[in-house]
Amino acid sequence: MLAKLNQSFTRLTDHQDGGKLLLRVVFSVLMIFHGVAKIEHGVGWIGDMLVNQGLPYFIAYGVFIGEIVAPILIILGIFTRPAALIVAFTLLVATLMVGTGKIYTLTKVGAWGLETESLYFFAAIITMLLGSGRYSVVGPDYR
Repeated sequence: MLAKLNQSFTRLTDHQDGGKLLLRVVFSVLMIFHGVAKIEHGVGWIGDMLVNQGLPYFIAYGVFIGEIVAPILIILGIFTRPAALIVAFTLLVATLMVGTGKIYTLTKVGAWGLETESLYFFAAIITMLLGSGRYSVVGPDYR
């Protein structure tokens, strides 16, 4: 009885390509919100931080690639793996720039200080490892 129930549940829930699509869309849409905020409010504060670290200001504009262009490619399933790597790199850089003080902290509700950053980072890494799956706007050569 239990084995039959497990078999039925597995048959109903075994949709790996649908799971990949859901991960790609949810993670990327949430990432795009960060990019839209940069469009609305600018990247001046990022550029200033880079200059303080001895890096060129123009690098700040790379955030648009990591927070808008790459997530759109991921949603569409176009160059999914390299786009996910770009998002992961963007999150790593952002965390190193503004999040290192939160490494050993907990929030008021007991969450790790870098919980959100780590969720985005690992969603990008997992997307990179899984690829787009069957549901993409292009053939398998561009996933």
